[in-house]
Amino acid sequence: MRIALVSEHANPLAAVGGVDAGGQNVHVAGLAAALAGLGHEVTVYTRRVAGHEPLTVTMSPGVTVEHVPAGPPEPLPKDELLPHMPAFAAHLARRWRAARPDVAHAHFWMSGLAALTAAEKLRVPVVQTFHALGTVKRRWQGAADTSPPSRLAVERDIGRRAAAVVATCTDEVSELAAMDVPVERVTVVPCGVDLALFHPDAPLQHPADADGRRPRLDGVARILSIGRLVPRKGVETIIEALAHVPGAHLTIAGGDPGDEESTRLSRLVAASGLSGRVRLIGSVARADVPALMRSALAVVTVPWYEPFGMVPVEAMACGVPVVASAVGGHLDTVSGCGALVPPRRPRALAGVLRDLLARPDVRASMADAGVRRARSRYGWPRVAAQTESVYRSLIGDRLDRLAAAGG
Repeated sequence: MRIALVSEHANPLAAVGGVDAGGQNVHVAGLAAALAGLGHEVTVYTRRVAGHEPLTVTMSPGVTVEHVPAGPPEPLPKDELLPHMPAFAAHLARRWRAARPDVAHAHFWMSGLAALTAAEKLRVPVVQTFHALGTVKRRWQGAADTSPPSRLAVERDIGRRAAAVVATCTDEVSELAAMDVPVERVTVVPCGVDLALFHPDAPLQHPADADGRRPRLDGVARILSIGRLVPRKGVETIIEALAHVPGAHLTIAGGDPGDEESTRLSRLVAASGLSGRVRLIGSVARADVPALMRSALAVVTVPWYEPFGMVPVEAMACGVPVVASAVGGHLDTVSGCGALVPPRRPRALAGVLRDLLARPDVRASMADAGVRRARSRYGWPRVAAQTESVYRSLIGDRLDRLAAAGG
């Protein structure tokens, strides 16, 4: 099967941790590689953000990343990309006329807009994964939402026009139904985790680090927050809760020292009198994340809303207890094997952390349950097979005809 993955702002080759580089980048990279592992030919289309980028790059066997010239060849916030989607769509149409994909899978709403435009005359079925919905973002961020004003209407139209919609969690299905997206065309397929990278069995490693950025096994009750540093991720809530968890230390990984959110959080730490118990260490290389997670007694992730949430599943796969906000994808992934708390409730979070840090038996039980769930539900081979099933439901007859004709 020839598969086109369209991911206009989230390049699978990009370093994770920036404002617009997070779970979607990881998801697209993992899905592409896993689909190729099933024998498919995968091309990922993403926007060119530097003049020196080659048109195509081989990411892994069977996976090519194509940098689409759409807008200036420089990084732009994703909320400023809508005017460049016609150029993105025109490039897709040219490429697909030359080599028609069997299916296109769009990731994020602007990718869906471009893919549907390019695919219309070529009759390429388009599968849509939103990763985040404008209705949810608007609900939680209000006036701080920088999405284009047309986003909600365009997302609703994409959901109705796509041949199939892949939702990453059950909570999203309800949101899509409220948008009048036909639920019979919605299938829940979660995001995946690299179980070869994220696992509990490897010995902990702490490479020498002259600036002391890496936490060490020093007997400290250490909790970890890791991910993009943007206000909605709720790191402020963890800092506020820490004041009510005596003896606990917090490591915050993500962002870059000196960026707006890191600076804001650093000021909050100082104002709260927690400077000796909180460290902001900036972005961490992907290969170092599992060891960082395993060095913590618990991983805490309490965003205001979360379409899926890669961090809890990665921590679960590492055998680390998880405390997460009771929102979005966390209701599927963490419920029953971790602790769920209301978002933006530091006192409630503090109570859960005090109990968890005082009870090693509970931590051990949560760790074991998390590993079992991660391995049974979220390995990439399973996720890729579920996604492939959606594709085949749309194009099975065509593939059978091609096979019968020897094409």
